[in-house]
Amino acid sequence: MTSTTEKVRQLAPHWGVILVVVFVVFALVENTVGELAFWQSLLIVVVIAFGYPLVVRRLGVAPEVWQRE
Repeated sequence: MTSTTEKVRQLAPHWGVILVVVFVVFALVENTVGELAFWQSLLIVVVIAFGYPLVVRRLGVAPEVWQRE
């Protein structure tokens, strides 16, 4: 069993990457398409938040707490 502190230590860099990816995607989309509605923005965040762990696992760089047993 992994302690909470260890989980946070493993996940913090990935949370930072997700945050940066969200801001970059918003900047690119809003420069291309224009301002987004709330629901469109929410959809982008959800896709990135759920898609990022899948991509990281496929690349083999996921933290231990995201590894499937």
